[in-house]
Amino acid sequence: MDVYEVIGRRRDVRAEFTGAGIDDDVLQRVLSAAHAAPSVGMSQPWDFVLVRDPGTRAEFHRHVHTERARFAAGLTGERATTFDRIKIDGILESTLSVVVTYDPERGSPAVLGRHAIADAGLYSVCLAIQNLWLAATAEGLGVGWVSFYREEYLRDLLGIPAHIRPVAWLCLGPVERLHEVPDLERHGWRSRMPLEQVVHHERYTPRDA
Repeated sequence: MDVYEVIGRRRDVRAEFTGAGIDDDVLQRVLSAAHAAPSVGMSQPWDFVLVRDPGTRAEFHRHVHTERARFAAGLTGERATTFDRIKIDGILESTLSVVVTYDPERGSPAVLGRHAIADAGLYSVCLAIQNLWLAATAEGLGVGWVSFYREEYLRDLLGIPAHIRPVAWLCLGPVERLHEVPDLERHGWRSRMPLEQVVHHERYTPRDA
């Protein structure tokens, strides 16, 4: 696949994981792609925590579904009905999880390029996550980003130091297939906006929401 095909095939996977193993060489390539991401001041402020232990994953799964219930409690009508049929994670079904963290002290005290934009380091971590996601897609693997959790809970669960921020819990593994249409669009939660709706020329032009 060329890069555009990989971008087009990439999906946030939840229900399609097979649980099959990942070859060590493949995992190394995927992590190497993530580690090759650009970063502000060449700080490389990310770390990757590989979580395979069933007990840890089960504990995190319980926390995620507590948060799912809290979100669902604020929904009514059609939104509640739609959300009820959406699976939000593949924590137990995937082969392993990769927790990506951000260390703001990496490269300190003078991180070149971060003096005016404090979040530039966090953006760098997101680029590493995108690299990982695209590399995994090219390898025939699926990735699911779990976002129903409290950062302090995940920090305590994995023994992450207080100054380091957990940015993403990613489910990773072989999949039965990657859907042509993203889950949230298939379930009617939200549709993708056309490109022309988000492109501006010379100045930002407000548009109706």
